[in-house]
Amino acid sequence: MEDHRDEDFVKPKGTFKAFTGEGQKLGSTTPQVLNTSSPAQQAENEAKASSSIAIDESEPTTNIQIRLADGGRLVQKFNHRHRISDIRLFIVDARPAMAAMSFVLMTTFPNKELADESQTLKEANLLNAVIVQRLI
Repeated sequence: MEDHRDEDFVKPKGTFKAFTGEGQKLGSTTPQVLNTSSPAQQAENEAKASSSIAIDESEPTTNIQIRLADGGRLVQKFNHRHRISDIRLFIVDARPAMAAMSFVLMTTFPNKELADESQTLKEANLLNAVIVQRLI
């Protein structure tokens, strides 16, 4: 045993060891969507898509929030008689880059794929709902 009380402490140099393990990615493995349009062009597309939806104010209406695969969010007013296919067309009009991609529409909780696009929003129980777009 040696006496080192009168010496200054020098921290030993640590050795660098790079990470060699493997990571586990959480969530779906959907590809990253690249947004190539400018914000002004995107706003113009969303306004055009919104005006393409014919709303009859004499009939009951609902707001649908759509969470897009690219991280964006759209909110649109629909009549109860509008169909799920109208929501798909709205998304493609609002984001033209989505027309070339295949995607499904799903509810949030419980997660359920909206496979029958001929259903009305009322039949599908989507009044004031949040819909999530998933790329396939």
